[in-house]
Amino acid sequence: MRLMIIEDNAVLRRKLSLFLNEEAGITVVGAFGSGREALKALRQCAPEVALVDIGLPDMTGDTLIGRMKEEMPDVEFIAHTVFDDREIVLSAIKAGASGYILKGGKLAVLVDALHEIARGGAPMTPKIARKLIREFQKGSACDDCHLSPRETEVLKEIEKGMTYKQIGAKFGISPHTVNVHIKNIYSKLQAQDRHEALRSARKKGIL
Repeated sequence: MRLMIIEDNAVLRRKLSLFLNEEAGITVVGAFGSGREALKALRQCAPEVALVDIGLPDMTGDTLIGRMKEEMPDVEFIAHTVFDDREIVLSAIKAGASGYILKGGKLAVLVDALHEIARGGAPMTPKIARKLIREFQKGSACDDCHLSPRETEVLKEIEKGMTYKQIGAKFGISPHTVNVHIKNIYSKLQAQDRHEALRSARKKGIL
């Protein structure tokens, strides 16, 4: 397996590179700290699997996965992150991730996930798998007709002119998570920007 690692934490990136490169059947063909670096080297590295941190400094992980998927459709992706927020998980999967593994677990679990995805599986941290199952059982995970309560709250703050940072501080979430919420809002309301989203929400009686 030709593996590319995209992880902005330099210490963790080196640790993963050294450990995974020693694993039988895995060759680390590149390790990068940003999405732009990974995209630039994608063709040269020609990975079969990419391990992608969702919280990158220059672009969201789901954006990177989507752009890499367009460039090389056959690459398999595992999101490797601390984020277990529903919208972030779904955004990564919709972008093209076939696996979602939370950081902080044993490296052996990550190795198993890499081998599983190479066999055509879809490895996920049990906590994430259970969360997705519950969402689909409730019918909310695929509901594109309505905004979630949190998305509605975020949209109301956008209407007030609040910044991502201010919204994040109010709700105790990161600006990255706010960005994911806003992307989902735009998608559900079929809007290209803030003004279109607000106009659509008012027409639908959301605001």
